[in-house]
Amino acid sequence: MASNPRPRKASGSTPLGDFFTPGRIVALVVAVLVLIFVFQNTGRTKIRVLIPEVIMPLWLALLATALIGLFLGMYLTHRRR
Repeated sequence: MASNPRPRKASGSTPLGDFFTPGRIVALVVAVLVLIFVFQNTGRTKIRVLIPEVIMPLWLALLATALIGLFLGMYLTHRRR
């Protein structure tokens, strides 16, 4: 009798099924909506950060804000664990 070194997975369980959890699906949908919103707003705008005033594309400012929020959220959730 040869023993099988790999444990069996539950029936219906696939690698993609394990990857796409409800939380990850929601995060993916939100990320797609953020990207659609960012790229729909392509005009130039004035942005003032403390003292200097900068003129830049609105999509770049929105994308930078989204990335800052993403990294801050990741930092805070990682720190709680």
